[in-house]
Amino acid sequence: MTAFDPWDPDFLADPYPSYAELRARGRAQYFEPTNQWLVPHHADVSALLRDRRLGRTYQHRFTHEDFGRTAPPPEHEPFHTLNDHGMLDLEPPDHTRIRRLVSKAFTPRTVERLKPYVAKLAGELVDRLVEKGGGDLLTDVAEPLPVAVIAEMLGIPEADRAPLRPWSADICGMYELNPSGETAAKAVRASVEFSGYLRELIAERRAAPGDDLISGLIEAHDEDDRLTEQEMISTAVLLLNAGHEATVNATVNGWYALFRNPAQLAALRADHSLVPTAVEELMRYDTPLQLFERWVLDEIEVDGTTIPRGAEIALLFGSANHDPAVFGSPGRLDLTRRDNPHISFSAGIHYCIGAPLARIELAASMTALLERAPALSLAAEPERKPNFVIRGLAGLAVTA
Repeated sequence: MTAFDPWDPDFLADPYPSYAELRARGRAQYFEPTNQWLVPHHADVSALLRDRRLGRTYQHRFTHEDFGRTAPPPEHEPFHTLNDHGMLDLEPPDHTRIRRLVSKAFTPRTVERLKPYVAKLAGELVDRLVEKGGGDLLTDVAEPLPVAVIAEMLGIPEADRAPLRPWSADICGMYELNPSGETAAKAVRASVEFSGYLRELIAERRAAPGDDLISGLIEAHDEDDRLTEQEMISTAVLLLNAGHEATVNATVNGWYALFRNPAQLAALRADHSLVPTAVEELMRYDTPLQLFERWVLDEIEVDGTTIPRGAEIALLFGSANHDPAVFGSPGRLDLTRRDNPHISFSAGIHYCIGAPLARIELAASMTALLERAPALSLAAEPERKPNFVIRGLAGLAVTA
């Protein structure tokens, strides 16, 4: 196996040994198939996430031509319009303006108030799983919990929630390396449908505001903060997608890791007070977002290698989270690990705004499963999704 082959099934099954080889080769390595510079070390990934010479976009400073890039095909426009107006792909001042508004919904006090709702919902989902003697942990618990929570925050009625997860999955397909034409077509279709739905919902909330985030974004009175309708749509889609994708995959990746490490699972079952450190360790051990990209806006140097303006950098979160320079015995699952500066939630101005909520959701589902399904076991070896960037399982069959 080569050190980095994101389309190889063996690499996708377990990329972490290859990352060790990649780290040994150097701190910045050009990868021709995706025209990117790979950065595998924790110290570099952490520093570059905070480096303002890099950006999630370049269009606030350069045209595609200035930057030596080709504009996306016109038929992809609905996806790029949706994606490019969300704060994850914006730089200051637009990023600052939108994040300031959205952060009001994610204050520690607001998130803390959601705890009872999240715990109740997690308990109900696990009870249903237990009643039928088991099922698919992905579709029965991991998906419905965070989707319901973020949809509730946004004010999306329960009757309208069925397409949210499929739309999200199709849109997120475009974040993989070199997505296919079919993947792009699905993302465009989902972008059109999701945007159309939200446009109607925003119109309803303008006429009759509620106590939800979309109403709050509409009612922002400060002219400096006011969002355009497209920014509102893109923000809602981003919050829905980012608000559950990582949590869903962290849940199933985490439980699969526990089943493969029975001594650690037994220790967790014996002592539920380990849940907070277990959540952090499982996020580190099998990272749900393996790679995060940045554009080089101004030339940088990494370990004597000059990376020119116009280049794209692939920050390898999964590799950084297994860097022995930072984590003792990184390949060992240790639910008691205290010194755990993993970067699964990113860093810098694009640090995950929903990280506190994700932690509450992960802890709630884990606690509910430990308490209500104490004999939970793996029913069949799972199939891994053929994705690299967003790492997850196609399902996780369990007996409860």
